[in-house]
Amino acid sequence: MPKPHNENVILYYTLFMLSTIEYYNQNANSFSKSTVSVDFSETQQRFLKYLPPKAKILDFGCGAGRDTKSFLEKGFFVDAIDGSEELCKIASAYTGIHVKHMFFQDLNSIEEYDGIWACASLLHLPWDKISSVLKKMSRALKTDGTIYASFKYGSFTGERNGRFFTDLNENQFEELLVCIPELKQKESWVSSDVRPGKENEKWLNVILSK
Repeated sequence: MPKPHNENVILYYTLFMLSTIEYYNQNANSFSKSTVSVDFSETQQRFLKYLPPKAKILDFGCGAGRDTKSFLEKGFFVDAIDGSEELCKIASAYTGIHVKHMFFQDLNSIEEYDGIWACASLLHLPWDKISSVLKKMSRALKTDGTIYASFKYGSFTGERNGRFFTDLNENQFEELLVCIPELKQKESWVSSDVRPGKENEKWLNVILSK
């Protein structure tokens, strides 16, 4: 997996991360329509089985708010954040809670959450930033807390359809965890995309515990 090694590469990543946020701001309505009604209950249950009743969850990059709303309806307490201001507006209206506009790197909570749900969100970070954000997520978890994260399956890094992506496979994700010994992998699996017409796209899903 390529890693940033000079200022030009770091600037390249930064520009694509900013363009990714702008993509979601400009396409917030169409993105919401394509994702908000997708049935993601099977994956949600694989995550929720590790949490206590009435657990506090952080939806870390909530998009249009599909999963936040589902967790709320199941009786969990949920904080939700996203880097796109337009998606924050849509998710706030959809879920009935205030969705905070915040970037992943700004997470500074300490032992606040029983679970952190990062569905198709960390994949927009460059390789070195994923590990640093995972460390922040670990600090935000209570003891025995649980993280779910998903990435497009593969080894591609760069721009795709106007957004920056870091795709990962099992070995690459295990390499990321080497420098975060406080997080242990409980489950990993490869799934097909649940959106109609995208069934051939594969995803790496991981569940981690602190």
